Amino acid sequence: MTDTVLSSASREVVIGFNRPFVIIGERINPTGRKILAAEMAAGDYSRVEADARAQVEAGAHMLDVNAGIPLVDEPAILARAVQLVQSITDLPLSIDSSIVAALEAGLAVYKGKPLVNSVTGEEERLEAVLPLIRKYGAAVVAISNDETGISENPDVRFAVARKIVERAADHGIPACDVVVDPLVMPIGAINQAGVQVMRLVHRLRTELKVNTTCGASNISFGLPNRNGVNAAFLTMAIGSGMTSAITNPLHVEVMQAVMGADVMMGHDPDCVRWIRRFRDVPPVTATGAVGEGASRGRREGGHRRRPAPAS
Repeated sequence: MTDTVLSSASREVVIGFNRPFVIIGERINPTGRKILAAEMAAGDYSRVEADARAQVEAGAHMLDVNAGIPLVDEPAILARAVQLVQSITDLPLSIDSSIVAALEAGLAVYKGKPLVNSVTGEEERLEAVLPLIRKYGAAVVAISNDETGISENPDVRFAVARKIVERAADHGIPACDVVVDPLVMPIGAINQAGVQVMRLVHRLRTELKVNTTCGASNISFGLPNRNGVNAAFLTMAIGSGMTSAITNPLHVEVMQAVMGADVMMGHDPDCVRWIRRFRDVPPVTATGAVGEGASRGRREGGHRRRPAPAS
């Protein structure tokens, strides 16, 4: 059994084969969000704080923190964002950047064991990122592409993932600390994208024995009712062995799909988390009585108040 243990200063989250699916909140990312990008560049992190709190409230288990803004001091901004988010939530974080210096800045201030997003199979990237993972004792997302780009052949993507896992081992990083992203492609453009991912996730789990993650919303890019497609995808991906995803926990359909899949996979014993989240809570009556029993008691033993007679 493979467990990827991640932590903040006071809380631990485990991504694993026989554990509940881990939702990594994607909202703290200025890519495609002009207002957030401008605010972060100007040193205003109020929206970052609001996004963090909203995702925690919605049920995220971890938060991804990205500061990819062109023409700014990304290392400084990412480090500040990591510190801020850790000051308001104890959820473990995914430190997300394509710039190695920014990853190191985030790692240097992080309290606990984070997930680093990400490393690819490109030689230059491997030799730049893997020593940081080893130095700071982090776990890492392995993106299954290399110098040749993103292959539509899932066997090629599997080979890249295996290369990254093997190179990580050369740096003293165990396979349990490598979480592979099989690369989800838009199904509106590649009709077999879903089938490819399911096949690849199954191989990653059974052959490489690694945990997996993905940018789940990529599957629905360009389609209407994206949340419906995302929810269907995640349910099937979990059934195929996927163990986490970077997605938006504010989308109710997605969270319901994930929690329902956990029930079906036996990862929510006695349906406790499902019942706690979705059961109807009886309203409190004017007399302070709660629930159906109180209203039944009024019907059986109480007296209906009649209007006062007209004077």
